[in-house]
Amino acid sequence: MDRRSGVFMHLSSLPGPFGSGGLGSSAERFADFLNDSGFKVWQILPTSPVDASSFYSPYSSRSAFAGSHILVSPEKLAEDGFLDMEDAEKYYCGGPECIADYGHSTESVKNLIKLSWLRFKNEPGRYGTLSEDYRHFVEKEGYWLRDYALFTVLKKDFEDISWNRWPKAFAKRDKEALDSYSSQKDKNEEIELISFEQFIFDRQWKAFHRYCKERDIRLMGDIPMFVAFDSSDVWSNQEYFDLDPEGAPNKVAGVPPDYFSSSGQRWGNPLYNWETMRGDGFSWWTARFRKALEDFDLVRVDHFRGLSACWAVPAEEETAVNGEWTETPGRELLEALSRSIRKDGTDELPLIAEDLGIITDDVRKLMADFGLPGMKVLLFAFQGDVGSGPYAPHNHVPGSVVYTGTHDNNTVRGWWESESDERSRSLVSEYTGREINNENVSEVFSVMALSSTSKLAVIPMQDILGLGSGSRMNVPGVAKGNWLWRMSSAELEALNRTDSHIKVRYKWLNSLFGR
Repeated sequence: MDRRSGVFMHLSSLPGPFGSGGLGSSAERFADFLNDSGFKVWQILPTSPVDASSFYSPYSSRSAFAGSHILVSPEKLAEDGFLDMEDAEKYYCGGPECIADYGHSTESVKNLIKLSWLRFKNEPGRYGTLSEDYRHFVEKEGYWLRDYALFTVLKKDFEDISWNRWPKAFAKRDKEALDSYSSQKDKNEEIELISFEQFIFDRQWKAFHRYCKERDIRLMGDIPMFVAFDSSDVWSNQEYFDLDPEGAPNKVAGVPPDYFSSSGQRWGNPLYNWETMRGDGFSWWTARFRKALEDFDLVRVDHFRGLSACWAVPAEEETAVNGEWTETPGRELLEALSRSIRKDGTDELPLIAEDLGIITDDVRKLMADFGLPGMKVLLFAFQGDVGSGPYAPHNHVPGSVVYTGTHDNNTVRGWWESESDERSRSLVSEYTGREINNENVSEVFSVMALSSTSKLAVIPMQDILGLGSGSRMNVPGVAKGNWLWRMSSAELEALNRTDSHIKVRYKWLNSLFGR
C-alpha cells in the first residue's frame, strides 16, 4: 500500500433524522469530505446487526454475516420507489441529534423496511430487474441467510430467550421440526421479510462502496475474533464451537488483566472447536473472511492475538482473572485463507492485525510470515520509556498502521484533560517541541500520526474535531452507555463548506506528509 491516511468514523455516528446514522446521503457527504481533505481510507466498526440485549455493541451480534438493518437508509428506499418520503418523515426522531437513539432507529427503520417489502411483494412488476436481483441474492447468500432469517424469527417467537433454552427440537435443529415451522405461511413471510431486509442492506452497501471507490476511498472493516453465543452463527454451526451437551459454552473468551481493566475482560463468547474446523479446511472462517472482503477493501482483525492463543475462561467464572492461554491453529487458518483468496488473483491478505495488549514472539512471527501490519497507538506512546517504546513515532515501521487512538480509547483531548499525568503531558511537550493545551492537543497528535513512517495513518473523527471525553465511543469492560456519539448535521455541513478550516488544513497536512 502507498502512504495513505484515513478517518475512523462508524456509520451510526453520522447525522440523520431516524435516530442513528446509516447509508444515506450523510454517508456520501462524509465521503466527499474525506476526498476533499486528502483522506483515502474510511475505517468503520463491524456492520453486523445490533440489539438492546447487548447494549447495541457491534462486537456482540446475532450474525457475523448479516448487515444491521438500522444502517439501511429510508431515503434510499424512497429513491428506489419502495416508499414515499412522506412515509419516512412520520418516523423522524425528535431526540437530540448528537446521541444515537438505537431504540428509535431500530423500530422506525424496521417498519419502513416492512412497508417496502409489502409493496415489493404485492407489486413485483413495478420494480423491473430488482425482483430478479432479489432472487439472485437469496440464492448466492443462502449459505448463511436462511439460517439467520429462521433464527431471527424463532428468537421472536421464543421471547428472545437464548437458543439453547428453546424446545429441544429447535435448539438441536431437528430438520422435520424446522421444516414444519418455516413452512407455515406466516412464518415463511417473516423469513422472507428478513431476507428482503438483508437484500436491501446489501444493495445499499454496494452503492455506498461504489461511491467511495469513485473517490479513491478504501473502506476498512472490522472482524471480531469471536462471535456471540446467542447468535445464528453458533446455533447453525454448533459443531464448530466448544459447547456442552446442553449447548452451553464450556469455556468463554476474554483477555487477562491489562491497561483497560484490572480484572481482565470476560467477553462471554464461546471458544471454537478447532479440531472440527481443521477437519473441513476452516470453511466457516474462509467464508466469513471472503464475505468481509467483498464488502471492504481492508479488514482489521480484532484481537488478532487469538489466532495464536486465546484467553480461555471457565464459563462459571464471573471475571477473566482465572483464565489460561490456549493455543489456536491460526497459522493453518491463515494458510487456508491465503489459498482461498489467491484463487481470486490477490497476492496478499488485505488484513490488519489488532496487536495491542500482551503480544508474544509467536504472534509477531505469525504477523511477519503473512505480511500483516500491526497497530501503533499514539496515546500509549507517552506512558513509559519514550525512547524505546514501540508506540513512539520514531520507532514506527512502514509496515504498520498508526492511530491517535482507537474506539476503545478516550479521545486525545479527553485523555489530555482527565487521564494523563504531569509526566505524560511534559513528555508530549518535550517530544513535539510545542506548548500543548486543551485546544491544540488533538491536532498535535494528528500531525504526529500523519508524519509517521507508518504507511497508513488513521485518525478518529472525534480527534479531527478536537472533542473531549463526552464524545468517547466505548469504555472497555463497561456494558452500558457506549456507541452513542454522533456528529450533528451542522458539523457535517460545516466540514463540506469550501472554506472549511478543517478540510483545508488536513488537505495540506496530507499533502505535506506524502499521503
